[in-house]
Amino acid sequence: PISKVWVGPKSGCGFLYGACGKRFFPNHPFRQNIHKEGRVRELPPICPDVRQKQRISIDTLPIEAKAPFPSDPVIPLRTKTIKEFQEDVERATASGDWRTVQDFYLTTFDSFLELNAAFKKEANAAFSTIEDSGVNTKFVSTVYDALIHTPPDIQKSVLKGIINMKLAFSYGHDVTAASAVSLQNPQYSSMNTYVIYAHLLRQITALAEADHHFLVHWFKNPPCRLSPRRFKALVERLLNFISTRLLPARPEELPPMAKCSWWIPSATKVLALLNAANSISTPPIIPFTDFYNLTLDHIDIMEDYQTWQTHGNSNRFSFCQYPFILSTVTKKAIIQRDSEQQMISMARQSLVDKVSRRQRVDMSLLFLNIKVRRQQLLSDSLDELSRKRADLKKKLKVTFVGEAGLDMGGLTKEWFLLLVRQIFHTDFGMFTYLKDSNCHWFSSWKCDNFSEFRLVGALMGLAVYNSITLDIHFPPCCYKKLLSPPVLPCDQNMPVGVTTLTLDDLQQVMPVRTKGLLSENAHFYFSQVFQEELGIIKSYNLRPGGDKIPVTNQNRKEYVQLYIDFLLNKSIYKQFAAFYCGFHSVCASNALLLLRPEEVEILVCGSPELDMNALQKVTQYEGYSKVDPTIRCFWDVVLAFPLELQKKLLHFATGSDRVPVGGMTDLNFKIAKIDVSNDWLPVSHTCFNQICLPPYKSKKEMKQKLTIAISNAEGFGLE
Repeated sequence: PISKVWVGPKSGCGFLYGACGKRFFPNHPFRQNIHKEGRVRELPPICPDVRQKQRISIDTLPIEAKAPFPSDPVIPLRTKTIKEFQEDVERATASGDWRTVQDFYLTTFDSFLELNAAFKKEANAAFSTIEDSGVNTKFVSTVYDALIHTPPDIQKSVLKGIINMKLAFSYGHDVTAASAVSLQNPQYSSMNTYVIYAHLLRQITALAEADHHFLVHWFKNPPCRLSPRRFKALVERLLNFISTRLLPARPEELPPMAKCSWWIPSATKVLALLNAANSISTPPIIPFTDFYNLTLDHIDIMEDYQTWQTHGNSNRFSFCQYPFILSTVTKKAIIQRDSEQQMISMARQSLVDKVSRRQRVDMSLLFLNIKVRRQQLLSDSLDELSRKRADLKKKLKVTFVGEAGLDMGGLTKEWFLLLVRQIFHTDFGMFTYLKDSNCHWFSSWKCDNFSEFRLVGALMGLAVYNSITLDIHFPPCCYKKLLSPPVLPCDQNMPVGVTTLTLDDLQQVMPVRTKGLLSENAHFYFSQVFQEELGIIKSYNLRPGGDKIPVTNQNRKEYVQLYIDFLLNKSIYKQFAAFYCGFHSVCASNALLLLRPEEVEILVCGSPELDMNALQKVTQYEGYSKVDPTIRCFWDVVLAFPLELQKKLLHFATGSDRVPVGGMTDLNFKIAKIDVSNDWLPVSHTCFNQICLPPYKSKKEMKQKLTIAISNAEGFGLE
């Protein structure tokens, strides 16, 4: 199963990688199993007698070679039902005599053949279809649920049986089904079983690609699909295994890392199979964020990133090969460090150029210096970005003409905030605000110059590059298009920003149109796509001669797909292509290969949900303590504020009303005391996310002064 289409970090060549990280070159036979859309075509069922068909006839062999072939193992018949097993457990619990239950466990976990026999839905059926593993999933869950409540000697005997199975391990399709059953054993939650668990994981990763394909579909398809709760437990068990091996609380209880360096790669590759199953399920079995390993937030991931940059998706393991396991916080850290390195490189190159030409070195050349007038903010900003396109990868510094504020980060955030408000205003005409979906979309009007869309894309790229969050309301499909492809192609003729979108994507942009499109009573022709452009309604053909072809039940699916493609791709292609190129001109980084569209949105926009209680817990104080009466009044007032005033407070203190990727804890919010008259309003230092409060005595006074301050927070000065 294909987990991601990767672009080689150095060469730009396209390679396909399986869910376990194996490389497939474009001419590899496995390449034929992939549709144009990037999906994996279902492999043909593996026949029970496939090995027989591949054998050479014994009659053609010389006499000395005529030794009998070993016969295929005969799978024993086991007919115990869920009800019978539950009754056995109930009797054992009541009487204390566990012999019948113990015999069942000893027999079942004696070998892979016995395991398959015990859990088959139909005794004589084969594990041969991609849609159904043939495993009685409910029975498996029942047996494992009971196991953790059995006496310790039964649990130990099961583990001994599993060890014997591993020693007798052989590859085959029936073993694949048994491996899927074995993986669900809750005993692997204990660190005491990690050695056994690790060997099971390695054996699963060593299965053939076709068997991985079967495993993915078995975990995805309803006949053998686990419930979300059990599927999540399976994922969490693997994540805990990785975390414990990576940062063990008691290292002496695990083998030395040098002897089990394969543990983490094996677990991550099996996790990739589950992630592939989750990704192709509609809807996903669990949220994609449940695959994040938060332990990786606390290690130096850049060494891993450099390994991936150098070796790509080769046999040398790195977590970046499996980006689903990296949280948005970790990916943000990678992008920040990568950005910093690019900034340093650009600054160093500027210095070298100046020195080589024996010119005077001005330290301002180390920065992207934007100087704007507040009254002409939009035109000045676009002019500055256009003129200084070669400096976009330098550290950004903003100056407002006529204001004495020095930019340590606060002026930059103010500039972005005000600029975004103007650009996305409907009077400017570049973007249309859709009330039904509460989002902005690209205007479809045609013009000769789309450079302004490129500059808007560059502006959004600058925000990500400089770790600034923006109050932008694009629909999710915008970020899908922004990663299509995730890095700017070398071939300038290659289309960019075009991807296959669905009715769900259209629903998120234009819900009213989607509803009309799905109406059974609606009558359409293939030419009936209407667009309003500068007040004029225009009609477009979706295909030649479409005005003479009515939409019927037979061609409705084709019509809907053409309709979606026209509205979200073709009608705005030039606008979005310019926007795409502007964004990637700043954010040109292989780190973008690690991101999902949802994660790009979080990096650009931050989180819109304010949690002032969380902010209160992490706030630092200078001159005050958290039990000081002034501080108590402050939080009583702030927690009682409506959302709009809370956002204004955040903007007043930090220069942005958006929450960064890491949540409130990443704000480093501080409240400091200033010894001035209580007639003064609070002041802030947005570069340092700091509010300075006079020692107000009452809640009423605090609310009045704070409301005035946060409602009139525009402009900068120096004390």
